[in-house]
Amino acid sequence: MASQRKRTSAHDSLPSPRVKAVVFDRYGAPEVLRAIELPMPQAAAGEVRVRVRAAGVRPSDIALRSGLGVGAAGRGGARFPHRLGNEFAGVVDQVGAGVSGFQPGDEVMGWAAAMSYAEALTVPAEQLVHKPHTMTWAVAGALPSTGQTAHAALRQLQVGAGHTLVIHGAAGALGCVAVQLAVAWGARVIGTAAAADHDYLRTLGAQPVADDGGGIERARALAPGGVDALFDASGDDGFAPWLQRVAAARALSLSPRHGLPALRSQRSRERLAELVAVHQRHGLLVPVREMFPLTRAAEAHRAVERGPARGKVVLMVYEAMPLSLLRLSA
Repeated sequence: MASQRKRTSAHDSLPSPRVKAVVFDRYGAPEVLRAIELPMPQAAAGEVRVRVRAAGVRPSDIALRSGLGVGAAGRGGARFPHRLGNEFAGVVDQVGAGVSGFQPGDEVMGWAAAMSYAEALTVPAEQLVHKPHTMTWAVAGALPSTGQTAHAALRQLQVGAGHTLVIHGAAGALGCVAVQLAVAWGARVIGTAAAADHDYLRTLGAQPVADDGGGIERARALAPGGVDALFDASGDDGFAPWLQRVAAARALSLSPRHGLPALRSQRSRERLAELVAVHQRHGLLVPVREMFPLTRAAEAHRAVERGPARGKVVLMVYEAMPLSLLRLSA
């Protein structure tokens, strides 16, 4: 009995498993990001715990870290320390009560509100889908939010078979996903990009044009009767001349400065599942240009801040020790 009490006491004194997560405790440059240790989260009813393998870095993460949109009095700001990251892929290792369709060991991808820069997280089961084996961890971690934004934009623009669509910023991460979706749906895509990216756009099925005045004239020649839709996937000032000079039945921009309807980008399991289906049928991918370990999140943010480039930046979480090895048997 005494030995049992001793063994139980020793077991209870073991520290609880902890996981690394990236946080910031003030707004500022990438240097405000730091990795800390947090208690291992536990999946509540309806939730799934995922050991993260990859997390996409998005412009919205940079905006949040920088404090863009926060008033002088701090209104609308974050509570510190604050976490980051809205898309991820990983392996299920705990399933909460009432969850069906997922079990430990399943490879999944999904989205979460400001928490995916971490070794583990918990999310409602409806924010996950199974990751196809044909998709790498980096791509799976970079697609969920970016892909759903592209999908929502094209649905809002009512893009379908036989339509002609101009995508401004077509070689960027969001733009190239939009190109692939539109082509898969049977639309004709004219994509604006720098000359160095024209061959790449052709491989996606788009007709490339320069992202300048000459490109506008070329697009007008390709579609003399106008186009069904204009989509600004870059959110920069360069879209204004396209809006003024290319006749379009519908237009949408990431930026509010053009006076267009706001993008309604609701996340849903059904939307993400459709992206996975397009990947399986048509090879939909988001290009990944750079990968960084989780602890080098500041470098990843600097890579995004260098400006528009083809592909996503992704944080990689190298496979952690299984929880079973962190526990001692009683």
